[in-house]
Amino acid sequence: MTAVSTPDVLLVTCRALPEGEPGAAVLDEALAARGITASWVAWDDDAVDWAGSLVAVRAAWDYDARREEFLAWARSVPRLLNSAAIFAWNTDKAYLAALAEAGAPVVPTYVVEGAAVVKPRVGAGGRGVQVLDSVVVQPLVESIRTEGEYSVYVLGGEVVSMAVKRPAAGEIRVHEQYGGRTVALPVTEEAAAVARSAVRAAEQLLGERLDYARVDQLRLADGTLAVSELEVTEPGLYLEEIPGNGPAFAALVAALLGR
Repeated sequence: MTAVSTPDVLLVTCRALPEGEPGAAVLDEALAARGITASWVAWDDDAVDWAGSLVAVRAAWDYDARREEFLAWARSVPRLLNSAAIFAWNTDKAYLAALAEAGAPVVPTYVVEGAAVVKPRVGAGGRGVQVLDSVVVQPLVESIRTEGEYSVYVLGGEVVSMAVKRPAAGEIRVHEQYGGRTVALPVTEEAAAVARSAVRAAEQLLGERLDYARVDQLRLADGTLAVSELEVTEPGLYLEEIPGNGPAFAALVAALLGR
């Protein structure tokens, strides 16, 4: 019987995306070019042996409905890019307020603990009243409709790429499923500086190095850029729009493997 070899790296996805994130072939090819073997596996697949490989979370995009289960899994993984502690911090959006307190430029963020009643300022008969549990509240940054949201990738401590995400008409969400589109851009020093500031603040708060980060940014009314999200759990690499992210991520993996 032929022994089954253990992959050098396990690329973690979810059951809805068994072949990995969009553009996964770009990353597969970049890893193979460095002689690194890889497999895409779902984080909740009990048949996977997590002990023998470096583990990189790439498209575990169902964690939000099962956060505690996801974090328990992460804590069980011996060799994980970014850590379970980083995931626990990053999967609660209250981290944005902590980043701001640590000195990073962040879209103003207000954390509401526990249940909150949200009402229209002008209303009657209970119309429009909602009860929400543990939310963060931010002002609507109008530039999302015109300029869009920037994403800057920091891999292995280096700024490597940038894109802009623009929503469909009438939307503020930039995600593809809501009609948003992503376009690669040259990295600007302004956006790179904000990204470095966010990563530095997060590392100081956590006492850990971030292996990878995607720093999403919006332009405020005063003309400056501010962090809208710091994605350090499962940020999409936009491999179809920024194919260079494949070799850059492969280089990070190679460095961590000592290749």
